[in-house]
Amino acid sequence: MLRFPRNAGESVTICPELETRRRTIMSSDLLVDLHDDLGGDDSPSAALDQLKLVQDKQWPPDDPVSLSKSASDIKSLGDTSHLPWDDPFYDIARHQIVEVAGDDNFGRKVIVFNACRMPPQHQLDHHKLLMYLKQTLDKYVESDYTLIYFHHGLTSENKPSLSWLRDAYREFDRKYKKNIKALYIVHPTMFIRTILILFKPIISFKFGRKINYINYLSELEEIVKCDQLVIPNRVREYDDKIRLSLKPSVVPGPISPPRSPPLPFQQFGVPLSALRHRAADSEGIPLVMRESIGFLQENGLKTEGIFRRSANVSLVKEVKQKYNSGEEVSFSQLDDVHLTAVILKMFLRELPEPLLTYQLYNDIVNFHNVDTESQAERIRNMLTSLPEENYASLRFLIQFLAQVSAESEVNKMTNANLAVVFGPNLLWGQDASMTLSAIGPINNFTRILLDLYQEVFIQ
Repeated sequence: MLRFPRNAGESVTICPELETRRRTIMSSDLLVDLHDDLGGDDSPSAALDQLKLVQDKQWPPDDPVSLSKSASDIKSLGDTSHLPWDDPFYDIARHQIVEVAGDDNFGRKVIVFNACRMPPQHQLDHHKLLMYLKQTLDKYVESDYTLIYFHHGLTSENKPSLSWLRDAYREFDRKYKKNIKALYIVHPTMFIRTILILFKPIISFKFGRKINYINYLSELEEIVKCDQLVIPNRVREYDDKIRLSLKPSVVPGPISPPRSPPLPFQQFGVPLSALRHRAADSEGIPLVMRESIGFLQENGLKTEGIFRRSANVSLVKEVKQKYNSGEEVSFSQLDDVHLTAVILKMFLRELPEPLLTYQLYNDIVNFHNVDTESQAERIRNMLTSLPEENYASLRFLIQFLAQVSAESEVNKMTNANLAVVFGPNLLWGQDASMTLSAIGPINNFTRILLDLYQEVFIQ
């Protein structure tokens, strides 16, 4: 009998037969963190050396329809990439396997991994994919983040090699795992479910709570606005297929249910023009922005990692519900800087039209072409097209963020860091794919706006 530590002072007894199955499954499909989840020491190399290579027949059987679509899916992506052609990771990014999709409903950055977009093994440098994934995560691992993994479309034709899996074990150390708050596996197969059942006795309770199954795309709405995700057509088609196979009484609802009329006191998801008549001040700054920013100015400027941490899910929903029902919200009584920061970001993200408006989208995405000497004047001219309430709210927000940045030695939130957080919450495209490819330029514009705050707003 073999014994594996689970927590300090505890051990789990596993029979030899189960251990054999465990090693086989581990090397086949799921990346399980031996260091964190088995309670090992700081170096996982010893555990990695124990991984056994197995034959491809031990992978789950492939869907013939999925295999036939692989070539057409890759072809349909074309050479779309948010990176320039001469970037060393261009050939990886153009497949759109890894995407950053703004924030989830709880203020956490969303990283998406699309298995179906992985081309056949011989057409992809898997080591480079690993480095690109690390480079993407490096921008966000200091903040709380969410990983969404679309599993459908992973086949023996495009699965990464087992040596790549072992490299991944070595490469993704604790800094990448510390702040991941949730891993959502969309359309999990029975194979993956079986793996996690077998690993349940030896996976740490803390890590196990981060793994969540998403059986239908409609369930994602509880986590993230699906409008901001570019969900592959193959995944949508598969979701439609399994939904249609269910009885009508148990078919989940649509991904984006029709919008219901706003409640009389509703604050979230309401146009700024309508909020001017709902407890906004004389300049049109909405109640949620005034109260959240007011509390953060008094209590959060020196909080390290402000805007980088998520908040208690139930409290976020409770505060949102109170605002929408016209009840009073006291951030002082809640006394939670990170909760207040999440509420502010959520309010901006749920506006029907972004604060910077769709009208300015192209100008902002192409702002990198503006000469440095002309940037302040150009921004001032651009912002004159904003509605009065948008301009007032933007100025109020940027003034506050300038105060946050002034304390960056303590709170670690420089203009560049704040731009990464707020850029996707200030502007997005009407087409989700446009937004994903433009996140870099949007963040760059936001940073410049913060850098030039005095010249743009104080004249």
